[in-house]
Amino acid sequence: MKQYLNKIYTGSVSSFYELAKQKLLGGGKSFIITANPEILMQANKNPEIKSMLLSDENLIVPDGISVVKAMRNAGIAAKERIAGVDICEYLLRTAGEHRLSVYLLGAKEEVVSALSGKITAQYPEMQVHYSNGYDRDKDQIFSEIKELSPDLVIVGLGVPAQELLINRHFQDFTHGVFIGVGGSFDVLSGMKKRSPAIFIKTNTEWLYRILREPSRIKRFWNSNVKFMRYMKKSKK
Repeated sequence: MKQYLNKIYTGSVSSFYELAKQKLLGGGKSFIITANPEILMQANKNPEIKSMLLSDENLIVPDGISVVKAMRNAGIAAKERIAGVDICEYLLRTAGEHRLSVYLLGAKEEVVSALSGKITAQYPEMQVHYSNGYDRDKDQIFSEIKELSPDLVIVGLGVPAQELLINRHFQDFTHGVFIGVGGSFDVLSGMKKRSPAIFIKTNTEWLYRILREPSRIKRFWNSNVKFMRYMKKSKK
């Protein structure tokens, strides 16, 4: 597990935003992976995920306080959690301010169309394209995205489907920032409220989500709890 932890960004949120901005405006391409316990645990079983996490091409951030704690326990000086939803919001704002283009893929039609409308209203000169995460073949959609060649591609299909999809097509692109953001479209569109500030500040958003949606407890057990137990056992 430490081989994955060693690849994760150790700086602050603000320093990562500066790096992400450079990637977005620099004309190259970058794949940002928001590493949570779920994808780290699956890397042990899935060679493609393992390859993604170990690739020097990709930027990996600690999207989960348990990941930050695991890094620190492994002797890696991680500063703080960098949430995927916050990165997504920052990238959209930066792209809007610089009149760039974005492709949104994922969520229900009413969610992604609402987010598209919200972005367009705020940044009228920004080119926004989107597809929902249910109706069509995702690999075919990526072929269409390649033709559009957007500056920013945000995929909200859940871990690890979104990362695997990006990874399959990343080499086909010559520029752009790519990132998987899970359920962030729901929050950014206004369809779903994010955790109250106290939960964000105390790194307990996971608890708020479980309280709101008890069905999440099984997923939390299979990812976060097993990850923490695995790391504790490895340390011993």
